[in-house]
Amino acid sequence: QVQLVESGGGLVQAGGSLRLSCAASGRPFSSYTMGWFRQAPGKEREFVAAIRWGNGGTYYADSVKGRFTISLDNVNNTVYLQMNSLKPEDTALYYCATKPPYSGPIGVGYNTWGQGTQVTVSS
Repeated sequence: QVQLVESGGGLVQAGGSLRLSCAASGRPFSSYTMGWFRQAPGKEREFVAAIRWGNGGTYYADSVKGRFTISLDNVNNTVYLQMNSLKPEDTALYYCATKPPYSGPIGVGYNTWGQGTQVTVSS
């Protein structure tokens, strides 16, 4: 059974940084894509970033490009989201998710989700 456990959220002032972690277990992930999404109150869930486990290719939403960095630790099956220059509009519940191969464009097709970790950025 696949399990994703996020951690690292918290309260930070605008301009600050946080690093989110997503520990994955339950299957080999070498052919999968790992993604980070976020959902703010009253808004739909949106794609933030993704990384292909096999070749390390990365993808970012325009709203976070240049500020966020996604990376992975193959040894510990953990995916990270380093968030710098945080803005109040980054406030949301952040989820990690897995996407099997051949399941469509990078922002869709994710079928396993973590429980989320809250990020709050104060102005």
